[in-house]
Amino acid sequence: TVHLLSAVVVLAWRGRLVAMLRQRVLGTYRRELVGVDPDELAAAGRAVLADGEPRSMGDLARAVAARWPDVGPRPLGELLVAALIPMVQLPPRGLWRTRAGVRNAPVAHWLGREVEPPAPPGTDPVGEELVRRYLAAFGPAASADLRAWCGLAGLPAAVAAVRGELVSFRDERGRELLDLPGAPRPDPDTPAPVRFLPAFDNAVLGYQDRGRIIDDPHRGLSVTGARFVLVDGRVSATWTVEDGTVTVAPLRRLTRAECAEAAEEGRALASFLSEGGSDRVRVGAAPP
Repeated sequence: TVHLLSAVVVLAWRGRLVAMLRQRVLGTYRRELVGVDPDELAAAGRAVLADGEPRSMGDLARAVAARWPDVGPRPLGELLVAALIPMVQLPPRGLWRTRAGVRNAPVAHWLGREVEPPAPPGTDPVGEELVRRYLAAFGPAASADLRAWCGLAGLPAAVAAVRGELVSFRDERGRELLDLPGAPRPDPDTPAPVRFLPAFDNAVLGYQDRGRIIDDPHRGLSVTGARFVLVDGRVSATWTVEDGTVTVAPLRRLTRAECAEAAEEGRALASFLSEGGSDRVRVGAAPP
């Protein structure tokens, strides 16, 4: 996933994320990285990057591999690029219908400034702004949803700090849900149009309680790269595209009207994805 962020956000927020990023990479590769001192690895990586030349993750890992010959390039590269050294992926990235190699450069080289250090203990302006931004996108939501989505520690204090700005509700299980006071909250009976989502979309992954949008038997699909179709606001099918044809695979029995709406939206998607303007779509049968 490629994220486009403003320089202001990168400089102010990156320091708040460093502990979480370290923990995730070290947790993923804990066996491979036994004996690797993260601070020593970071220093080695910065020395390689000091010449100002952007590098791929593999190139950077191979440049420091002599110091850790028993560790593969992937763990070393991910720890350096994703966690230890604040990096940017240089343009061109996110190209349409083509691929380009990833070239990484330190944020300090690209922006001419080091990222800001984490806020002093007892203050968390980034955490407080994260609460606001999360709720703007995903509210109403529980604080557990926020923690599951971002993986950051220390957020209860941030939620408490901005609680006076928020409104609260109770869901069917009695959990407290928080939201911004002026956020849209449509009537539950408001029809929701069919929508095709990409893989790993935050509409599904943005909550600890994903049952609000996807049925429990299908929750595992949300982390396998399946691309979902929302029908009336809930995951009701998956979709794939091949040779310009969008194929919809229902996860439940769809009504005739729902099939027609899915086909209509699928034709628009096929046209968008196809270089030749194909509008071919196929809606499969419901599972037995």
